[in-house]
Amino acid sequence: MKIAGIELRRVAMPLVAPFRTSFGTETERDVLLVRVDAGAAEGWGECVAMSEPLYSYEHVDGAAEVIRRFLVPILAAAPSVDGYAVGELFEPIKGHPMAKAAVEMAVLDAQLRIAGMSFGGFLGAVKETVPAGVSVGIMDTIPALLTAVESYLAAGYSRIKLKIEPGWDLEPVAAVREQFGPDVLLQVDANTAYTLADARHLARLDPYDLLLIEQPLSEDDMRGHAQLARVLQTPVCLDESITSARAAADAIALGACSIVNIKPGRVGGYLEARRVHDVCAANGIAVWCGGMLETGLGRAANIALAALPGFVLPGDTSASDRYYATDITEPFVLEDGHVRVPTGAGLGVTVDSAELSARTTATEWIPF
Repeated sequence: MKIAGIELRRVAMPLVAPFRTSFGTETERDVLLVRVDAGAAEGWGECVAMSEPLYSYEHVDGAAEVIRRFLVPILAAAPSVDGYAVGELFEPIKGHPMAKAAVEMAVLDAQLRIAGMSFGGFLGAVKETVPAGVSVGIMDTIPALLTAVESYLAAGYSRIKLKIEPGWDLEPVAAVREQFGPDVLLQVDANTAYTLADARHLARLDPYDLLLIEQPLSEDDMRGHAQLARVLQTPVCLDESITSARAAADAIALGACSIVNIKPGRVGGYLEARRVHDVCAANGIAVWCGGMLETGLGRAANIALAALPGFVLPGDTSASDRYYATDITEPFVLEDGHVRVPTGAGLGVTVDSAELSARTTATEWIPF
């Protein structure tokens, strides 16, 4: 496939409500979009890096610079570009998985649109809809948390995930369990906020029958997670620690987790995400698809990924209105606790040009 050039576009997406985690509070997403012009079709990619290097060392400005200075020249020098091999082309560049994932996604979208194949069909999707969970940020008060959870359950979400941190863990979990009962699928996400010294404290979550505790320790503390997993009855799920299929295999071999959250941006793209899925499936490890407050573009790709057979737990594939009053594509809506997997060519969604223009803060066209 020949590419005429790549556009980098920054988009400001206000959140419908502040989203607080142990990393900080977001009120607006500064999104980096990548548009590939392949002549017969254009493809879109979304970089999930945050404005500041809090979730990982990557951040939006840095990702744009890596794409501009290093990834684009590699694509421009290639006689033709195959979306299936973009990862191999980028191997000489160390790190920067979110930047690489955004470019790979755009190239794949364009190539699949030309081929008339859906993203889900290419990845190996086996479901028409996927169960949708919702992530609930840290709140100022327990009553505010209960009100938020009640609204999400009323909307039909099939799983509730509570963000936790030291000082906001036992009390909110106990309150949600007491208010909504034992049948609600409930899990917690610590985003690396604890250390192994907190093991006995975290074990106090065991009586609440949680689906899992996600990434309690530092991303580089694989042995600590293995030790913690032997102490807790609650299953340990890894997120930030899983940076590749190899990292997943190592974590499984060490006994550091029994569940994996797969985020394509974190592992370098959807092809590597599929490899993580395959490694986990081969070892009997359940997986689910995490989210990074994506627009409809990234959400479409995540939902397609979540339709693979190994995704047996509800993911963070919420409806569009969970985060955005108006999206830059047609919105994903909740249908009986599920969201529908797009079936159109490529990502299967259409960019709303007017809304995109209204949200755009900067553009840069890089011709090949």
